[in-house]
Amino acid sequence: MIASGDSRPSANAACWSTQRETERAARAAFEALGWSVVRGSPERWSDAEPHGFIFSQAHGREVFAGIDPDAPLVVVESVWQYSMHVLPGLVRHRGPILILANWSGRWPGLVGALNLRGSLTKAGREHGLLWAEDFSDPACRAKLRQWCETGRVEHDLSHVRPLDLARIGVAERELGESLALGLRHRPAILGVFDEGCMGMFNAIIPDHLLHPCGAFKERLSQSALFAAMQRVPEAEARATYGWLLSRGMRFDIGPEAEQLREEQVLEQCRMYIAALRLADRFGCDAIGIQYQLGLAETCAASDLAEGLLNCSERPPVRALEGPNAGAVILEGRPLPHFNEVDECAGLDALITDRVWRAMGMAPDNTLHDVRWSDLDRSGTTAEEVWVFEISGAVPPSHFSRGYADAVGYRQPSMYFVRGGSTICGMSRPGEIVWSRIYVDGIGTRGSPAGAAARGRESVDTRGGGAGRLCMDIGRGTAIALPEAEMLRRWDATTRQWPIMNAVLAGVSRDQLMAKHQSNHIQVVYADGADRADRALDAKAAMANAMGIRVNLCGV
Repeated sequence: MIASGDSRPSANAACWSTQRETERAARAAFEALGWSVVRGSPERWSDAEPHGFIFSQAHGREVFAGIDPDAPLVVVESVWQYSMHVLPGLVRHRGPILILANWSGRWPGLVGALNLRGSLTKAGREHGLLWAEDFSDPACRAKLRQWCETGRVEHDLSHVRPLDLARIGVAERELGESLALGLRHRPAILGVFDEGCMGMFNAIIPDHLLHPCGAFKERLSQSALFAAMQRVPEAEARATYGWLLSRGMRFDIGPEAEQLREEQVLEQCRMYIAALRLADRFGCDAIGIQYQLGLAETCAASDLAEGLLNCSERPPVRALEGPNAGAVILEGRPLPHFNEVDECAGLDALITDRVWRAMGMAPDNTLHDVRWSDLDRSGTTAEEVWVFEISGAVPPSHFSRGYADAVGYRQPSMYFVRGGSTICGMSRPGEIVWSRIYVDGIGTRGSPAGAAARGRESVDTRGGGAGRLCMDIGRGTAIALPEAEMLRRWDATTRQWPIMNAVLAGVSRDQLMAKHQSNHIQVVYADGADRADRALDAKAAMANAMGIRVNLCGV
């Protein structure tokens, strides 16, 4: 048994007590099945690292050197973790691997488990994933026994079916295919400000898979972004700040350690301005900023800038050079931003932006963390309600009153030493389309849906290397919950971060966990249920024509 953790000592120290309790419950569950568990590393490393997490790639290398490569291996996760810490050991391990996660929102443990799962899938390493509120639950025990006896865990995937173009309306199919053809004639450019945020191997699309889709990376440096921030005059930063205040956005500025300082917000406004100008200079159709850990000790968090970039209504910024000099950059449109430089989210956002604008709908989309779900305790709905909660900001257009519902809190110091504002609030009720693009290095063998899906692509995205680009896509509804229920959900997760209360159509809690291949999920609103259904079809058709294998989930 091992545990991958954060690279930040403050986060590991804060989360260790929860992890220790999860490991004790996991140990008891295995012992009840007649198995003994040996921890692969000490429960306390040193005074500097007073916890039992694997906290770096080099550290993970040393831990795996002492583990029998043929032994059954369990990675127990109840916190956010960096997959790079354990990936070198896991992909070389010969014994069966299980990721075992607790069902809790307190720390982003499900987020960490899903990231590791997606990374192993991309790497082509077979593994199992299991989650539970209580490891003594009979259903959990049955699946745990299955893994102990077979090295595999089977889940219900009956909600998944391959895309069938014959079941899509002619107009939606033609729209999607024409937009994909447009990318072949004029490829999109994804501006990547340093790859590999927080070890998210699953978030990096290999070039040989991306290029056949009609998208290419412009590899940019966060040092260039930081330098451009220094060239933004204070008057411009204050004008952006003033624009936000004039629209009703509030900032929790004060003297306490966990409150914002005005200078942090101004620095974030400089980043917003600099990012737009660099995107314009390099002709980027979308951009992603790594921030963690590249800029984390240099400047305030990137989240405020990221949420603004994804919003159609945002502070105007004028280009200073090139053919657009003097003009407002992308006036009235978002510049799609893929948080944590998640390139899978970036390609997804690009597709959404093209389809939604072509259909005359607002294209403001964002990724969220798949943080946690729970039954609604207010009586608003009998459905399981997901907490989709990105660790910072969403476009203010996702709130009922836009900027007037947006509150900027200081990012938690355990993750963000330089502070900076979030864009927090409850996402408005409405019809949504959700999706996730991912790299499948294992394949979908053994699944009837996967067997039916093979060979449906119009373009082969495998190129000369391993893996294939896939998309899971489905429908849902964002709902409003009463203040008391919202506070309960924020208290159970992270109060400073925005939440979408999502009810997914035709996909249960366990079915999403069984299929989803990432810590992130992409969401976008549509103008009513009928247009959402049609937009989903057009998006699926576009992705398919780009060579992405499309799985319809719950629809």
